[in-house]
Amino acid sequence: MTTRHARVRTDEGIVAGRYEDGVVQTDEGSVKVGVDAELLAPCEPSAFYCVGRNYGETVDQMGYEVPDEPDFFLKGPTSLLDPDTELAYPSFTEELTYAGELAAVIDERCHDITESEVDDVVRGYTIMNDLDALDQQGRTARKAFDGSAPLGPVVADVEPSALDMQAHVGGELRQEDNTTNMFFSPREVVSYLSERFTFRPGDVIAFGSPANPGLVEPGETVAIEYEGIGTLRTTVV
Repeated sequence: MTTRHARVRTDEGIVAGRYEDGVVQTDEGSVKVGVDAELLAPCEPSAFYCVGRNYGETVDQMGYEVPDEPDFFLKGPTSLLDPDTELAYPSFTEELTYAGELAAVIDERCHDITESEVDDVVRGYTIMNDLDALDQQGRTARKAFDGSAPLGPVVADVEPSALDMQAHVGGELRQEDNTTNMFFSPREVVSYLSERFTFRPGDVIAFGSPANPGLVEPGETVAIEYEGIGTLRTTVV
């Protein structure tokens, strides 16, 4: 049975616990999301390590070559956006798009780990929306702005290698795929990046997105669902 954990804000402060059917069980008791508590992103990363060009459809859509090794970039901690939160359409772009990505949450400080050690250092898996201002120059300008990484709703102990996903924008199905179609598996990616970076508890590693046709317009909600985890919703206003 899949176990899910969530972080929430209550009148007494921020607490975390096991999540089931909208209820978070903490050490002090249970709280109901939307009644006693506000759902937060499931971790507070010091960095987002993001892999691109990791699905065949994306490579075909963008005209890229298949990478020989994971192609990655970073987002900073101010990119974090809580689930079920509104995002103001950025003033500096006219081409905002989305990407529904599976992401790992690191549980302990680690560096240079093997694929067989990945499960020991990963807390679980969540969902990230890699928002992208397509008309900006360079990946940092396009992808690392404030609020560009909605994350959540929970961290789940799913097996990441064969998960179905869908993304809807304004109610329209825009993405549908399975993580078996990644060029580099989640465990390969975590091991590869750990050779270059020291991960800290709460850091996020995102594994790329299927092709994502279309833009996001003000008033539309992006809803990204990964099997066993749930649905991450972000409304652009």
